Amino acid sequence: QVQLVESGGGLVQAGGSLRLSCAASGRTLSSSTMGWFRQAPGKEREFVAVSTWSSGNTYYADSVKGRFTISRDNAKNTVYLQMNSLKPEDTAVYYCAADGGSWKGRDWYARYGMNYWGKGTLVTVSS
Repeated sequence: QVQLVESGGGLVQAGGSLRLSCAASGRTLSSSTMGWFRQAPGKEREFVAVSTWSSGNTYYADSVKGRFTISRDNAKNTVYLQMNSLKPEDTAVYYCAADGGSWKGRDWYARYGMNYWGKGTLVTVSS
């Protein structure tokens, strides 16, 4: 079992930056695929970014590519999402997620999500 706790959300003006953190317990991150998803009011959850555990490769949604960066510190059992050049349409609850087992592919995670989820942290971007 994995417990995930997000932090770092808040209110920021458009063009600003935030860094989200996700602290994991119950399972070492080094053997888990880690990702970030978000859900805006009235919309379905959507994939944001994923980091493989074996190679450290990262993949992003087209809407955040070049602005967001996912990274991980396996020693601290923490995964981060650095968000730059924020836009009002980035406003959402951001969820950290983890998945064990073999790598399933960016598109698979984008469509089906992951096994473990945090409770989310709210990011609000004002115009």
